[in-house]
Amino acid sequence: MLNSDMRLPVRDDSTPAHVGFLLIPDFALLAYASAIEPLRAANRLSGRSLYRWSHVSIDGAPASASNGVAIAADASVGGDLRLDYLIVCAGGNPALFHHQPTFAWLRQLARRGVRIGGVSGGPYLLARANVLTGYRFTIHWEHAPAFLEEYPDLDLRRSLYEIDRDRLTCSGGTAPLDMLHAVIAREHGSDLALAVSEWFLQTHVREGTGPQRMPLRERLGIAHAPLLRVIGRMEQTIEQPEARENLARLANVSLRQLERLFRQHLGRSLGEHYLILRLDRARDLLRQTSLSILEIALACGFASASHFSRSYSGRFGHPPRSERLTQHPIARR
Repeated sequence: MLNSDMRLPVRDDSTPAHVGFLLIPDFALLAYASAIEPLRAANRLSGRSLYRWSHVSIDGAPASASNGVAIAADASVGGDLRLDYLIVCAGGNPALFHHQPTFAWLRQLARRGVRIGGVSGGPYLLARANVLTGYRFTIHWEHAPAFLEEYPDLDLRRSLYEIDRDRLTCSGGTAPLDMLHAVIAREHGSDLALAVSEWFLQTHVREGTGPQRMPLRERLGIAHAPLLRVIGRMEQTIEQPEARENLARLANVSLRQLERLFRQHLGRSLGEHYLILRLDRARDLLRQTSLSILEIALACGFASASHFSRSYSGRFGHPPRSERLTQHPIARR
């Protein structure tokens, strides 16, 4: 189903849309392939050149995906390309990307009316370039906690994809197949879009507003509804952990019964599960933000940096500061 405010023009089939793919080092190959392959399929199935594409890297050299596969670039950032779309493909840790010429080029393209998109971690770079203000958008769930710490006032949605006027953002993975289905349907008709989806054995085209993650029931292999309600609330209250008594009331059981449910279904206590959630969030923030250790401790519900450090070392076998020793900022020049 198309979003009511997509506002993408119906294109003249005689003029192929030129789509640029900006490949950031460590980009996710699956998300990139899921974005470019529907364009190839649309050309093949329609028997016309509806789309053409170019690959762009920071310096014009081949860009390497997170699995080591390198893709040759047709141009470098700042190149004089006449684009209709530019899709930023990023993965790894986009929070470490600080290449000012890239941000300047994105702003320039936006001023020229190029439709700007991002997949997986790509929306992080769009925010850094200041081209998402006033737009609805999404990002891969893994990057969302760090993103919200840096950009709490932007309109981030936890959806599969968002098309808001001339901004197209997608959470990554195979979700670009769904987003490109919507784009192709708007520009060239639903029959072609459905044919493209069928060609890729996509038996169900998901709506943009669909969830990014599996439901807790499937993710944890638990069918106990009250326990799932409690775990869902815990995942939503990392910064200010919910009192155990409140969680028991949410499940409509006694605190002792709730503890037994955690032991029975998860093999650990309520407190141990909450601690794992908070420490996993802390690790993400350590890897993806420049927040201080104290700031991260407070954001994850710890009263002090020392308590946080002890707990972190107990779970991961090393102190929090060690997480940052192996992190290298990407392209700061």
